[in-house]
Amino acid sequence: MIGVGKIKQYTNVLDKPLSKGRQEVSLSGFAYLFSELVQYNQTQVDNIGELERRLEDAGYAVGVRVLELLCHREKGNRRETRLLGILSFVHSTVWKVLFGKVADSLEKGTEHEDEYMISEKELLVNRFISVPKDMGSFNCGAFVAGIVRGVLDNAGFPAVVTAHFVPVDGQQRPRTTILIKFAEEVLRREARLG
Repeated sequence: MIGVGKIKQYTNVLDKPLSKGRQEVSLSGFAYLFSELVQYNQTQVDNIGELERRLEDAGYAVGVRVLELLCHREKGNRRETRLLGILSFVHSTVWKVLFGKVADSLEKGTEHEDEYMISEKELLVNRFISVPKDMGSFNCGAFVAGIVRGVLDNAGFPAVVTAHFVPVDGQQRPRTTILIKFAEEVLRREARLG
């Protein structure tokens, strides 16, 4: 009989507990939805820069929600206050929740004090995308850059985040690097904290 038993009925989605539950999404389902997101945005813009900006904006909204969810689930509503702590959080925890593994590398820029790079050999959003020749250097990694920017901005670490292809010797596909350039205020705050 339907409705009989000890199953608790929730009247509102906000009443449901935020347990971990099943965290996996079908790869083919994600690839299809992401492909549709790219195609839709492609019809709305005139150039590649605008398309990447729209993908970054979509990723930003995801990043904001991911930060809220992970701070609630993983950290007991506490947030990182130190620069290396938030970078480690993005590199490991956020990446693992989104892509099922820790990012390949997290490096500090050698030329500038305020730059950090997260590198991934085969970023999931670039895996199933074939870019036409007329679109040149289009990088779907802009979506992931938006996610990272959303997480950092809402954790109190404003930054400019961009995605770049980096060629790798002996490999057909380039590596994707997410370049994070923190605002001056973040560096001043970090220096004050010691």
